[in-house]
Amino acid sequence: MPVTKIQILKAAALARLDLTREDETIISSDMAQILTYLDKIQSVEVTGPTVKTIFSGEGNVLREDIIKPSLPAEKALGNAPDRDEDFFRVPRVLG
Repeated sequence: MPVTKIQILKAAALARLDLTREDETIISSDMAQILTYLDKIQSVEVTGPTVKTIFSGEGNVLREDIIKPSLPAEKALGNAPDRDEDFFRVPRVLG
């Protein structure tokens, strides 16, 4: 399945990557191989139950909460395209 240059550039922009022409060629080939493989997977006939559930006699096993130091805000927000003090700023999704 061929991948267009526009699709590659759009994906690169979303990932904030600067690609060379050589990178575009390599990624185009890699993406085409991945999409071809996904097409093969989708064409496989699957029989039997569609939902698998794993049961164990233990029920919900929860770990104890352990307080640990977290990532400093400056490091977490270092590559953020937009921020407001110590918060990520994202486009409005609802109303």
